[in-house]
Amino acid sequence: MTNHPAEKGIRSAAIGIVVNACLALTKGIAGYFGNSYALIADAIESTSDVVSSMIVVSGLRIAAKPRDENHPYGHGKAEPIAAVIVALFLFGAAFTIIFQSIHEIITPHHAPAPFTLIVLIIVVITKESLFQFVFRVAQDVGSTAVRTDAWHHRSDAITSAAAFVGIAIALVGGEGFESADDWAALFASVIIIYNAYTLFRPALDEVMDAAPPADISRQVRETAMAVSGVVGLDKCYVRKMGLEYFVDLHVVVNGSLTVREGHLIGHNVKDTVCASNPRIVDVLIHIEPESFV
Repeated sequence: MTNHPAEKGIRSAAIGIVVNACLALTKGIAGYFGNSYALIADAIESTSDVVSSMIVVSGLRIAAKPRDENHPYGHGKAEPIAAVIVALFLFGAAFTIIFQSIHEIITPHHAPAPFTLIVLIIVVITKESLFQFVFRVAQDVGSTAVRTDAWHHRSDAITSAAAFVGIAIALVGGEGFESADDWAALFASVIIIYNAYTLFRPALDEVMDAAPPADISRQVRETAMAVSGVVGLDKCYVRKMGLEYFVDLHVVVNGSLTVREGHLIGHNVKDTVCASNPRIVDVLIHIEPESFV
């Protein structure tokens, strides 16, 4: 897996695992002793982040495996499948927080301790920084799973920010506002559900071989048309397999050419397209005579 782009994603997810494990422990202890369910809910979210990052690492490791006899197109689908699982974890964490928040709202309790605000400030700064780092890696390697993992960090930052607001209201408002942090946790869970949905859709589309962004197909067409002997192009299908792309391309050539000449043009198109983008690992060429198109 040397120099494979998945390595960057695996390293970013590994960093996330360590950071989230420390934050989950810190928030859980602070929430318990500080009498804040919003902070405990935050700890639950961080714990789900640890599990989701582990899933991302596993998905990327499988996706990076080379093609074999049983997987002629490689193992790339493991990457968006991991993203789907992570998004489902987000849904699960959100509904867990909703259930517990409602329970805490209807159960009388004391206001949170002031020191929990300091913990939340540290958490928000840490998680937003982690989101920025992991999201840059996701953009660099083009990983749906890593992008989902990044937004999981952003969701945690949102939950912590909402908890901060809720606890601040509870402390300033005094008697009668004790459940403000629980309402904040409830509000944050709605945001988490929205984020989970926006992450789930593209991951599921990728599993189902939905077309990637149009600029990939446009780049393939422009590159192929520049090859000597290419008269035109017909169909151009691109599908994303994990961190790589596979292309099916119908190339139009002069109908009077020999089979050998048309075959050579097809090889030149394949080599040129693959060289134009390192993430395009294979191009299936179909040669068509000009008069038939």
